[in-house]
Amino acid sequence: MEVWLLFFIMGLLTYALIRRTVPSENKAPIGLLWLVMMLPSSSWLIWILIYGSTVPMPLAAMLPLLILSPVMYWSLLEWGRPKQEDLQKSSDSTADGEEKKAGISLKKEDKADSKTEKKTPRPINDEEEEALKDCFPWGVYYLQTIDYYPQAVICKGRLRGVPKEAYRIISDNIEKLFGDRFIVVFQESLKGQPFFALVPNPWKVAADSGTSTDPLNRPVMAIALALITVFTTTVMGLEIQNVDPEVLQQNPSMLWQGLPYGLLIVLIFGVHELTHYFTAAYYKVKADLPYFVPIPFFVGTMGAYTQRKSPIPHRQALFDISAFGSWVGMALTLPCLWIGLSLSQVVPLPEESTLLTFDGFDPRFSFLLALISRLAMGVRLTTEMGIDLHPVAIAGYVAFMFGGMQLLPIGQLDGGHMIHAVFGQRTAGIIAQIARFVMIMIAFVEPNFIFLAVFAILMPIGNQPALNDVTELDNRRDILGMATLAFVMLIFLPLPGAIANWLNF
Repeated sequence: MEVWLLFFIMGLLTYALIRRTVPSENKAPIGLLWLVMMLPSSSWLIWILIYGSTVPMPLAAMLPLLILSPVMYWSLLEWGRPKQEDLQKSSDSTADGEEKKAGISLKKEDKADSKTEKKTPRPINDEEEEALKDCFPWGVYYLQTIDYYPQAVICKGRLRGVPKEAYRIISDNIEKLFGDRFIVVFQESLKGQPFFALVPNPWKVAADSGTSTDPLNRPVMAIALALITVFTTTVMGLEIQNVDPEVLQQNPSMLWQGLPYGLLIVLIFGVHELTHYFTAAYYKVKADLPYFVPIPFFVGTMGAYTQRKSPIPHRQALFDISAFGSWVGMALTLPCLWIGLSLSQVVPLPEESTLLTFDGFDPRFSFLLALISRLAMGVRLTTEMGIDLHPVAIAGYVAFMFGGMQLLPIGQLDGGHMIHAVFGQRTAGIIAQIARFVMIMIAFVEPNFIFLAVFAILMPIGNQPALNDVTELDNRRDILGMATLAFVMLIFLPLPGAIANWLNF
């Protein structure tokens, strides 16, 4: 049953990620993309149903699937991507239709000129271009070229001053010239050359059209979702303790026994997201209130999320917003896990054990989790023994794994934002690719982690850059970012046999 539940949850997550990351104009069928990405996990499920979870799937059988699945996925995306000529035809046909509706008849030469202009759109006119050049002081940033794209003006040149001061001076000059018409992004090209981009301000457009929403206008919804999540996690806390649902219906007062698990989960996730929220507010970044995602199965929730509604000003803010939430959440999680393990009992290891086997739990799939378990339980935990997890330990373990997933250095996860802030966007993309490969390799050693390999493959590598994405962090934040990478490795790498034998564990 646990295998089917894990597969179901992984399928939902995969579908949600595909829906979120695939552009609406892409013609690739969502259902087909989902089937392709679920190919490795489906094969893994079939293998377990036939041979059981104790017999690992052969590397020769799984490796081709893990390679074929992303290749087919990206091939389908490329096939479904709209071609440039299709976009141009669509734009031309729309424009022609508007001309006919307005009763305008253009000569062939005029239409040709019109189409030429459409191919090279200019967000600013000639007078504004001349004024824009004056926004770049020669001693700060030597402007060489101005390129035009459909949704941006790219200003390329050579940086002559300190990046932080250069961005402040130039962005202030552009704001004086255009007001809030553009947001100014300072990035590095693939060759490492800093450039400025003027992007039409989407928040101004939303405000002008009357479609903008106040991120603080749904506190009742946030509180309601939190309360519902307390209920679902409390009920699941009872099921984890093997309390039959019929017994609960006959005696509702037993809900109190599930509260330690339910309240701890909501507390840890809530503090994690509220830290994101208040750190964003400190840097004047607008964000939604934290919203929980309650579910009536699994562990009672899929976590909580906070969505930003305005750009990040610089890499320091990007780092702090992501790092503070994750580390404050982990600072609550680790003591909870330690205390819960101290209250747990040792039991003989079952023949089959998964990540959700709480009454015969084997922590050896994680280097860090195994060390914490050994230190918390002492000599009671030996080679052939597992753990009957106390509800407090289950809450700590669930929060530990959710927090570890958030710290993976990939894309829009907290870890991805941190690595982006530390190393820059280009290097962060390389690290994300390496992390994907490592997660696939870990899935071979620990088949229960195959859902993490699928999750890592699906998660987009890139994320939105900060407005000033060139100014680097200070040494303290760099060290904390590197420590985060090491921490994540300790979570997801299995306990080496040599160390296990040394600890008699």
